[in-house]
Amino acid sequence: MCEILTIIAAVVFAALAVWHRRAGKPFRALAGTAFMFLGAALMWSVDCVHSALEGEGLLDLSVDDLKLGLVVVAAGLVVYAVARWRERNVPA
Repeated sequence: MCEILTIIAAVVFAALAVWHRRAGKPFRALAGTAFMFLGAALMWSVDCVHSALEGEGLLDLSVDDLKLGLVVVAAGLVVYAVARWRERNVPA
């Protein structure tokens, strides 16, 4: 479940970054957060493939894995909030 949540978060943040860039708005915090979620999704993809090769299911759809995914998305939103605050308040 954490794999699915991080993929969704990566796609959403990447789409928002592209949209903000085309609109001429600041997008570095969005792009950085999208890359962070992309890295997490790639990490869990490798873990899912390894689990499948070991004979387990491809995706873990348990409640504990959902909780882990929600914690990771929440942590990513905190990172985004701090990066966005720095983008607005700290001169480059």
